Amino acid sequence: MVDTRFHAFSGKISIKDLLKKVGFEELAPSGREDEQIISGANELQNAKPNEISLAANRKYLELLSKTNAGCVIVHKSIIEAVPNGTLAILAKDPHLVFTKILEGLYPRGAKNRILRSQIEPKQNLEKDVFLSKGVVLGDNVEIGAETFLGANVTIGDGVTIGRNCVIEANSSIICSHIGDEVIIHSGVRVGTEGFGWLDIAKSNIKIPQLGRVIIQDKVEIGANSTIDRGALGDTTIGEGTKIDNLVQIGHNCNIGRYCLIAATTGLAGSTNIGDNCLLGGGVGSAGHLSVGANSIIHGRAAVTKDWPQGSRIIGAPAQDTKSFWKELAALKGLVKNKDEKI
Repeated sequence: MVDTRFHAFSGKISIKDLLKKVGFEELAPSGREDEQIISGANELQNAKPNEISLAANRKYLELLSKTNAGCVIVHKSIIEAVPNGTLAILAKDPHLVFTKILEGLYPRGAKNRILRSQIEPKQNLEKDVFLSKGVVLGDNVEIGAETFLGANVTIGDGVTIGRNCVIEANSSIICSHIGDEVIIHSGVRVGTEGFGWLDIAKSNIKIPQLGRVIIQDKVEIGANSTIDRGALGDTTIGEGTKIDNLVQIGHNCNIGRYCLIAATTGLAGSTNIGDNCLLGGGVGSAGHLSVGANSIIHGRAAVTKDWPQGSRIIGAPAQDTKSFWKELAALKGLVKNKDEKI
């Protein structure tokens, strides 16, 4: 969802006027359906009858068929899956049209940026919150009792932080909601823009990053790690998960409960990791994939596809550990036999 505490909304608008506003007037429907009012944007599975969503290709087929969205920007290849009652806007490049719509609904800089010297920031701090030197708090920040913020920590507008948390020096948190008893070590960046682009390596059109980061209770995040906010939905870190130093978690990733993620791991956008998973140092994922609960991913593995619950994977590209060791033994045998013949 797009949380208007973080991303200012330009106001309700008809689909006809919205398409005109963003330069795609030729796509506007004619007749009474052009009066469809748009009150926000959302993912297909979460969209409401007054919201607009995206179905760019056949990967969206199942979600599209079940959506409650009032309007959807859709590719012709899946037009038949649009439910009754959902207005379909047919586009040759749905991603581009939807990106422009997001920019129209949630324009950059729309939120008033009044000098802090002109107003008294509004915050809600419970008892015994400790703020070290140089801490900066935005408007409408909420911080729970007995939470500690180290030197030069920056907390953006609308962020909520639970009770008994520790946010160490020089960290920044924006567009995020943090649970209780969370530990964030020095130099961490939470809620930064995800890395999303259209027309890649040509014009590089930025996809608006309008989601949030949700960090559940008792999570720990190591020094200089980065967690990007979702593009439209949320990036989530499950309860009790521990993340080492120098870890990158991309937009729309969902990490389960009680996982351990070792240093220099990099998870590309929309990677889903189930509960109780172990990721060794330097693991990488290709994104838009899932690893089931109770899996172990050995260090330096390159995950390129979905893996079921209880998987044990290793290598680049990652494969089942038994297959990996069998292949390695076979290769060693070939080399040994060759040396003996010589």
